[in-house]
Amino acid sequence: MNVRKSLPMLFFVFCLGVSHTQGQDIAVDYTFGEKYNDRYKFSNLLSISKDANGGSVLVRAYYTGLILKPKGYFIEHYDKDLVLLSEYNYKLKNANFVEGYVRNGQVYLLFLDYNYDSQSYEYIVHRSPIAEMNFTEETLLTIPSKEVQNPLDKNYYNRNFTSGFSTSVLFDEEKTAFVISAHFKKGKSNNHFIYMFDTSLRKLVEHDFSAEVEEKNYAFESVAISKNLGTAFIIGKAYFKKRRFTAQERKFQYELIQISSNGSRIQTFDDAGKFSEGLKPIINGTDLFCVGFYADRKDNRYNGLSYFKLDPNSLAIRSKKYNPFSEQFMMDKFGREEDKEIKNLVFKNASVTDEGDLLFNAEEYFVTSSVQANSSGGRIKVQRYHHNDIVSAKLNANGEVIWIRNINKAEVTQGDGAYASYSSCTKNGNTYFFISTAAENPQILPGERLLFKQGLSRNRNVFTIRLDPQGNISYEKLIDDKEARLPLMVSKPLIAPSNDLLFYAKRGSKKQLVKVVL
Repeated sequence: MNVRKSLPMLFFVFCLGVSHTQGQDIAVDYTFGEKYNDRYKFSNLLSISKDANGGSVLVRAYYTGLILKPKGYFIEHYDKDLVLLSEYNYKLKNANFVEGYVRNGQVYLLFLDYNYDSQSYEYIVHRSPIAEMNFTEETLLTIPSKEVQNPLDKNYYNRNFTSGFSTSVLFDEEKTAFVISAHFKKGKSNNHFIYMFDTSLRKLVEHDFSAEVEEKNYAFESVAISKNLGTAFIIGKAYFKKRRFTAQERKFQYELIQISSNGSRIQTFDDAGKFSEGLKPIINGTDLFCVGFYADRKDNRYNGLSYFKLDPNSLAIRSKKYNPFSEQFMMDKFGREEDKEIKNLVFKNASVTDEGDLLFNAEEYFVTSSVQANSSGGRIKVQRYHHNDIVSAKLNANGEVIWIRNINKAEVTQGDGAYASYSSCTKNGNTYFFISTAAENPQILPGERLLFKQGLSRNRNVFTIRLDPQGNISYEKLIDDKEARLPLMVSKPLIAPSNDLLFYAKRGSKKQLVKVVL
């Protein structure tokens, strides 16, 4: 696991195309909670959830020792006024955290552990009442398998299916339910099961998906779950196994998998000259949509937006549209540069407005690695996580583009990514983005674009960027670095139903909460 030793990231540039070149009055307010001392200098924020009374529960993994090692989980409970009510040190070693959430006055921690006695992987839930921490354990699933490296590894581009066991867990946006995919092989046996549970841990569906993996391996990326919790719609990247491919051919296709107690259905999307490069399912009332990106040739470059409206029962495609990237979007992203290549987009958020329009945004994300010398004269492999441009789009209910904009930025981190990337939410037709940077003010570039240069301050300003219903971009410095003495974990907020946001701020032995109100 990555450990934050200071602020382990670098901001190279951050720029965006804007319709106004001045900071605007954006109706956003914020409140600082009290600063508290923290006993664990080295930790990672794993989850942040709301309680039933407007408060919040945070779960962190912490590390101690001369050679930092994970020692347990630290749980903090705050009230609606950002006051720290309680802390609890759950000393649990050698556990592989998957997700944490709060439901019915209890905190749930989901782990994936290996049982050496039974030679099997186990999904285990630890839960406790918030008011009086007293954890009990419950085994949710047991899957026989040899131990493998990175069984829960989530890699968007090069998933490893050769190890003999691969599993993934996907929660819906509201944390009402989740699905567990388990693909395991032994000898000639090749099995893949998909399970769905509600967040009270009732098993809703168990489906044998093994027939499909005879020809394809699946890397599941996102899920939408029906309001009655009866059906899951899972987007998966299906990799063909037994075909022969030329160097230019695509080895995968995106599929929508529907599972329920009645079985499963699969829908594919690729057309002649149109290849899906990322999709996300959205349920709005009785409508089911899949929105994303497409390429017009079999490589990794994206050429526009794709839209599909489906029958939620049969998965038949009722309508579809392919929208090439607009000139405005390409100008936002590249200015007048000739080298125009768009790829590696990973979804962050998607929502539906009161008028039925679809809003979604994604981020250019990729990983690079290099070998460098360490202090003892040896060589180590270093991975760097890149969080680059934001793509934001608005489609109407028929899939026609209202606008698509690009926000240019470049961030890289070797450690805790919570401080990098961005967060976003929508309210009254506006889309708001929150980013953190040491830059004091943007530099105006030709083409109504802005450039945030790296500053020298250790503290960070928090900027709000707003896209209005017409796609016009404005910005404002929300929190000055002289006020925000602790850096905010901008990519891991708690977003309330009212679209207020709660951010955790921490450096060393100091911590506090920051509430942002739209």
